Amino acid sequence: MIENRKNPKRLAKPPWLKRRIPSGATYHGVRQILKDTGLHTVCQEAGCPNLGECYSQGTATFLILGDRCTRNCGFCAVAHGTPEPLDQNEPNRVAEAVEKLGLTYVVITSVTRDDLPDGGAAVFSDTIRAIRRRAPGTLVEVLIPDFQGSRESLRTVLEARPDVLNHNIETVPRLYPSVRPGAVYERSVALLKQAREIDPSIPTKSGLMLGLGETSAEVRQVLADLRDAGCRALTLGQYLQPSMDHLPVERFIPPEEFEAWKRLGLAMGFSEVASGPFVRSSYHAQEQFRSLG
Repeated sequence: MIENRKNPKRLAKPPWLKRRIPSGATYHGVRQILKDTGLHTVCQEAGCPNLGECYSQGTATFLILGDRCTRNCGFCAVAHGTPEPLDQNEPNRVAEAVEKLGLTYVVITSVTRDDLPDGGAAVFSDTIRAIRRRAPGTLVEVLIPDFQGSRESLRTVLEARPDVLNHNIETVPRLYPSVRPGAVYERSVALLKQAREIDPSIPTKSGLMLGLGETSAEVRQVLADLRDAGCRALTLGQYLQPSMDHLPVERFIPPEEFEAWKRLGLAMGFSEVASGPFVRSSYHAQEQFRSLG
């Protein structure tokens, strides 16, 4: 448990943060395919507010390397603890689900696996290749952990040729001890820079949550650091507290402020910026990819 996560003055959600309860035949069809293939999605494990919209559109972000994270971040609803052994057939099951869902664009992410020598990089690579074999027309974006700064693990993923490599910064450096314990801001920025050095043809992407107590000046500095690292796509979204055991929301950012961040990001040289209360790293990822061409 991270100290000072609970806040007795939990902020009430403003009107712009209301979502419909998910429903519909497509939504339930996606859930059934995921159940049949025994797969996890970050949509469900992290309690994503866009779950209903994405499922109803026939899309999902797959969560590989199991469903237990070796870190305990203050913002994240994914379960943490001792992970189960790797499922060697997981890449093939993901590819099967991608084919059944008829996806033209898929995002693959994972829990952090600090217990594995390569951080799970080989499983990312195997999953990309399995999708290429089974659904060759599908574009693949990977949202990777930091691999504890391992350039070799990063190279393993890039050699499988994902269409986009995403690694989220999540927040400003000052808040890392409570928001991302176990992570290092400079290490994450360096990973994105190394990705551009290893294979500049693969666009890189990153994202931040707002509303955790960051200042505007701190956010601007992070955006500058990401541009210096060669990052081309950016996502900015509202942090939402998953439970009372997680960090509280310090502020709800209004939609017009997100629009201002989008304008600034584009002016700074990002090719694409998705910025809004419900934006998450894989939200409308296919539309972002088209802007990177």
